[in-house]
Amino acid sequence: MSMGLVSEIALVSVFRRRSSCRNPARIANAAAFVQALVAFGLVFVPSAFARDRLSIVGSSTVFPFATVVAERFSLSKGVAPPVIEATGTGGGFKLFCKGTGANTPDITNASARMKVSQLALCRKNGVDKVIEVAIGYDGIVVAQSLKGKPFALTLPNLYLALARQVPKEDGTLIDNPYKTWRDIDPALSALPIEVLGPPPTSGTRIAFVESVMDKGARSFPSLAALRKRNQRAFKQAAYALREDGAYIDSGENDNLIIQKLRRNPQALGIFGFSFLEQNRGILRGLSIRKGENTVAPTFDKIADGSYPIARALYFYVKAAHLERSSTLQAYVDMFLADDTMGEDGFLLDEGLIPLPPQELARVRQAVASRRAVEAQNLR
Repeated sequence: MSMGLVSEIALVSVFRRRSSCRNPARIANAAAFVQALVAFGLVFVPSAFARDRLSIVGSSTVFPFATVVAERFSLSKGVAPPVIEATGTGGGFKLFCKGTGANTPDITNASARMKVSQLALCRKNGVDKVIEVAIGYDGIVVAQSLKGKPFALTLPNLYLALARQVPKEDGTLIDNPYKTWRDIDPALSALPIEVLGPPPTSGTRIAFVESVMDKGARSFPSLAALRKRNQRAFKQAAYALREDGAYIDSGENDNLIIQKLRRNPQALGIFGFSFLEQNRGILRGLSIRKGENTVAPTFDKIADGSYPIARALYFYVKAAHLERSSTLQAYVDMFLADDTMGEDGFLLDEGLIPLPPQELARVRQAVASRRAVEAQNLR
């Protein structure tokens, strides 16, 4: 039985108790009357949103930012803190798009933009209006323990180290033969290739593949030509990561990667810049080399666009839940406040790269007008 029906039955029971006679016709009329009130929105049925805490799922990269906002929100508003689960970007969309109501999340955090297929799943399940909220930018770093010897990498280096298959000189794809970094480039370290990173459902993994593996693969003429002929075949060749132990799927918890790097100075790890900022005392981010220039992953270099591995961060909120929950609206408003994610907001201390003022203004307008994201904008 739905919570909405329970609420209607509760209202009908009031008519029943106050009726001077137990006339079935009068009770039936009362039920019809209540249902009509609900249908016309004259009686609020809290059923679908009768929850004393907001529910948030999604990206492990956005998780620390959302947690800080949630803590401040709870203290300032005197409400129970939102429940936030780091399910990964892909896992968050699966939960978020199951439908609307108390048993579904209000928000999903994302470290990669929503896909058309994910929006289609939402609409299939009755989540008709999804509002996209960009919150800022984040670099993706390749990091190591401070105990390891630093070295710089190019995007083609990373592609050759991590791709499941790589091209020979004649363009033929073969299983990746490289065991050490020096096998790829004699100038690099002789350390074995051992990279800890996120799983396929992670937004960080998606963004890394699109910004590193894609660009690294395109530096090889045979793969650049394949991309022009057949995008699907190119992605299959460029985006598939090794499964022979060189790339180690380490789950959605970035802190586990950091712990493993502390224990293994020979390994590298892939995660968001904010986690590097929080662990500067034990980790360093490797510089990325392009031509004669090397660029370290710093706040300023990510903000000005010179560091080449960066992406936008988001959360997505259900318009239907915003309409019914003043608490949810207040949380979103606090997140979008200048004090939170503006150019001097407290999230900058957590490693968030802020949106330019004009972008932030557009995001606020989208929330205020309940402007839903459309498939054509996601392509």
